Amino acid sequence: MLAEGDRTEDGGRTIVIKLREGVLFHNGKEMTAKDVVASMTRWGSFGARGKLLMAAATSVEATGKYEVTLKLSAPNGAWKALIADVNGGLAIYPEDIAAKAGNRPIEQKDYIGTGPYKFVEWRPNRYVEVERFEGYKPVKEKGDGFAGARVASFDKIRFIPVPDVGTRVSGVQAGDYDYAEMISGDLYESLSKDPSVQVQRTNAPIFGLFFMNSKQGILKDNYKLRRAIQTALDKSQALRVAFGPKDLWNAEGSIFPNGTPWYSTEGASNYSAHDPKKAKELAKEADYTGTPIRLLVSTNYQAHYDEASVFTRQLADAGINVQMMVVDWATLLKMRGQPEQWDIFVTHHSFAPDPLLLTFLNASYPGWWDSPEIGSLRAELINTTDPAARKSTWDKIQSLIYEQVPVMKVGDAYTYDIASPKLKGLNPNGPVFWNVSTK
Repeated sequence: MLAEGDRTEDGGRTIVIKLREGVLFHNGKEMTAKDVVASMTRWGSFGARGKLLMAAATSVEATGKYEVTLKLSAPNGAWKALIADVNGGLAIYPEDIAAKAGNRPIEQKDYIGTGPYKFVEWRPNRYVEVERFEGYKPVKEKGDGFAGARVASFDKIRFIPVPDVGTRVSGVQAGDYDYAEMISGDLYESLSKDPSVQVQRTNAPIFGLFFMNSKQGILKDNYKLRRAIQTALDKSQALRVAFGPKDLWNAEGSIFPNGTPWYSTEGASNYSAHDPKKAKELAKEADYTGTPIRLLVSTNYQAHYDEASVFTRQLADAGINVQMMVVDWATLLKMRGQPEQWDIFVTHHSFAPDPLLLTFLNASYPGWWDSPEIGSLRAELINTTDPAARKSTWDKIQSLIYEQVPVMKVGDAYTYDIASPKLKGLNPNGPVFWNVSTK
């Protein structure tokens, strides 16, 4: 949104980004290269995704008022995806704000960006409010999903936390709310026929993940026992229980969905074998003697709990003893960082545009997958810029995932939201409200 072009030099080790001119911050000041350099430096030092790129940076400089030059010790094939990703990517703040924040969160009074809506107020547990930024300068291209021009049609937008799904649904039906997120699967078919709402099913799936503890415990380096666990499972049954109608899930073994450049069938024959007899044989070969395997899961995400419950029963049929440890989400986030506390934990992942954005490829993420094999392939994926070569490397990584089982993918799940019928121009891949208006 903020750059109009780029070029690479020195075999990909030098990246030159040309910025758009005339872009205004919400405080009325023009964005320049100095703001980008300060924001990129902070992101590279303290952002989880930023370190994947900036750890190899030898310098980042303003080489013109509207030009930024980043020099790397080695090429990075995912540099654009790392910068642009909405989840943990590079956010540009004014230079003085980015420089003074350091490793601390940005303060509310400093929520100053460049987008079509600007921050007004956050009242915890009540609402977040934004308003149209009259100084916004969209790009020239026609709006298309997350790309192109962004037009703000509303004076103000309020995001209101409503924990109960029934209240969210009835609120949209009654016209009290215009949009509601994360509606449960059991309501999908009835709401699809309800003229008082329009259903917004995402095209980009999320996928459940069961992380294995690669740092310590019964599953550490015991790839045969991990394969025994995976061999026992029927993923379709878990998806059906967790998400309901078939339109909301797909039992897909490829980490990336079909239709994307990263789709792969490598190793996927082991995705959902549901073979208890074979699982028992593998467990015996792994010297498993019935020791409880601690599975950490939260009820805050009902789908996580449903999937864990189904898998626990299926594993019992294969003679594998799983002990579910059910906690709230905040406790799970704390415990998953303590390797002595668990053997498997449950979460999910949103769609990622590049494999390097997958959490389990980060050796510091809980699970701590860092075998010599993945270390070598991870370096190969990072330092290769040719798309075909990177795809070939990803095929090898997915095959290794099914061999070493650092995580088990449950399957693709398609969440859905609901909106007032009066809204038009909605983005099917997320509740973003530029280019949205009323009929």
